[in-house]
Formats: sequence, C-alpha cells, structure tokens
Amino acid sequence: MQHRKLISLAATATVALGAATFAVAQARSASAAVLGTNWYASAPYLMPLDNNPPDPVQVMNATGQKTFQLAFILSGGGCSPAWDGTGSVAGDTAVAAVVNNIRRNGGDVSVSIGGYNGTKLGQACGDAAATANAYQQVVNKYSLKAIDFDLEEPEYENSAAVANELGAAQILQRNNPGLYISVTTAGTSAGTGWFGQQLLNEAKSLGFTPNNYSIMPFDGGFNGASAQIGALEAFHSLLMSTFGWDSATAYAHEGVSMMNGRSDSAEYFYQRDFQTVLDYATGHGLARYTFWSVNRDRQCNPPDNQQTSGTCSSVAQNDWDFTRYTARFAGATPPQPPPATTPPTTPPPTTAPPTTPPPGGGTTDTWQPNHLYHVGDVVAYNGRTYKCLQTHTSLPGWEPPNVPALWQPTS
Repeated sequence: MQHRKLISLAATATVALGAATFAVAQARSASAAVLGTNWYASAPYLMPLDNNPPDPVQVMNATGQKTFQLAFILSGGGCSPAWDGTGSVAGDTAVAAVVNNIRRNGGDVSVSIGGYNGTKLGQACGDAAATANAYQQVVNKYSLKAIDFDLEEPEYENSAAVANELGAAQILQRNNPGLYISVTTAGTSAGTGWFGQQLLNEAKSLGFTPNNYSIMPFDGGFNGASAQIGALEAFHSLLMSTFGWDSATAYAHEGVSMMNGRSDSAEYFYQRDFQTVLDYATGHGLARYTFWSVNRDRQCNPPDNQQTSGTCSSVAQNDWDFTRYTARFAGATPPQPPPATTPPTTPPPTTAPPTTPPPGGGTTDTWQPNHLYHVGDVVAYNGRTYKCLQTHTSLPGWEPPNVPALWQPTS
C-alpha cells in the first residue's frame, strides 16, 4: 500500500570489467564529508537508476540539502544484494559514480533497503547473520555511514523475514560503530498497524534500538498535515508503551517519512503541509524528517493533478520545493527559489505590453493564465476574489479554485 508502487525497474547495462574496476575505485576514493547525524536524519529518498533521476549536485546547490537516501537494495537472486533487484552491487559503477559526485561536492548518502516492490534480502537470506553479511557488502562498497531499513508490505507481514532484517540491523550496528540506522514502516491513524506493532515487538525482544523508527503517514486515508500529526502522536504513544520510554525519549527515537504532492491513493500533501509537519517535528524533537521522493520534487509538465507520477509531484511547485524542508530540518537555510517563469504561448501584442501585477498586494480585474503573481496579489474569478499564497506564474488549468496551495478565497 506504500509509495513504492511508483517504481519501475530500470534495465541494467553490461559494463566492461576494466571500466567497472576504475569507477568503483573512484567511488571508494572519494571521502564523504564529515556531517552530523542531523543530515542523515534529513536525507530525502532518491532513486539513482530509475524515475528520471535528477542531478543530485544541482539539487544540493538549489536547496542546501547535503545528503540523499538512495533507494533500493533488494535481492538480486538468493542472498545477493542488487539495486532494484537487477543491478548487482558487486559490479555496480553507475550508483558508485553518483555517490562519488555527491561526496566530491561536500555531501554524503545513506542507502535504503527494501521498499514496496521486489524480493527483499530478509526474505531470501537464510538467517539474520546471512542477511547482515549481504548488507555489509553494501556498507563496504560505498563506505556508508548510514543505512535505512524500509520494511513494508509484503515483507513486514512475514515474521521470519522481519526477524532477519532487524537481526541484521543489530549485527551491522555492532560491527560498524557509529553507523546511523533508521527503520521505516507503514503509518496508520493508530500510528502503525498490527504488523508494524509486531515489528516493534521483535526489536524489543532482540534488545535492538536503531537511531529512529519512522512511519509513513500516507496511502492510508490521510490528507494534509493534521492527519499526519495525529498518526505521529499515536505512534509516539506506541513507542512509549512498547519500550517503556518516557515522552522525550520516544520523540527522540521517532521519525516521519512523507510523500510530496499526490500520493498513490490520491491524497494531497502541499508545501504548507510539509511546513506544518516540520514545525511539529522540530518542536517535539523528532529524530528524522524525510520524504519520498526527490525524483518527484518538480512540477508535472503539463500540469496534471489527476495522476500520481514517479517523476513529478502533481501539484503546483518550484523545482525542489519539498527538498528545501528537509534541508531546514537539518538546520540549513535553503537558497530562495527563482520566480517561476513560463513564457506565454503566443507573443504579446506590440501595442499594449502585458501588465505584471505589483508584488505584495496588487490587484488585477480577473485571473489570467501566463501571468506572474506575487504573494498578496488579489484576483477575481467567477464572481469570487482570491488572495495569492505563493509567488508563481499561472498556467491554464491553474484557476484559483483548482489550486488551493496557491490561492485562498477572500469572498
């Protein structure tokens, strides 16, 4: 039921052995920046091989974000790790090059295992030790300082697989001092479901405590920040009751993984929702704040809010709007995005150049497409007036009633 429905597996190219050896050596030689755990706690998910991956350095420069959660490691056949289940980690050069580029520009990566689709290593490996050995190959290959266990359907319904995954996480934690480990699972209005509670119970029986347990409050009847915060409060109570933690300790081990824009089940999460959850997370001392995914953190072209995409958000936005929130969670001040600029479809008349509403409170007679509107501008549309909430260039189909993230009715 989770966000991994958007994944379509990329084809794996055959690479010559000499080139592979060179690229892997290059990736290993690039030292990761010395970053605090706040950056691994804020790393948004990014698919490096599929869903039209953006240039992560471009995203870093535009947002101030320094880390990314690369997804996903699955079984490549038996107990062997592979990207998306098809690209062997042992022979990888493509992801190694991405990691190398991020590190050369002062950033770093975490790697996420599991997700929604494919066969997970916890299902394919014989026990926790074998599962840990497979993941240790990933840690060694990319010199990782952080790893995420994304335990979702159907794996988290398999108690033996969950025991393998959590047991492997515990072994990695013991054998790699300082390794940042997050455990991510489904969110519900009750915090998490029955299988999520069994996952917590298994961790308790092992005596395993990761840096955080994060829930995904979407694809479960959620809409907007208030529903997500309600789920986080409920999950907070589950953490206290399961592990015997006080409130502050539970918050300090709790995280949230959101979905930007339109979810698989047609929920909508706008920039204002991310801001509200960010305020909640920082105000309560949550340990992690992230989202799925950077691949989707751009506007669909043409705009389409009726279909969920793996490569765009289906809501009105500037490129990388949602990634700026994870950078803020880490403590950075992101650069301001440039004003949206969409040229008119026809040249303006030579006798009367188009007017541009003045910033902050200007008024036009009627809303028009292909105009730059500023925060505070007021327009009339179908007998009602609307106030602009975000600077943007209007497009056909973005009439004020259609995009509440951009317009607030005033009459």
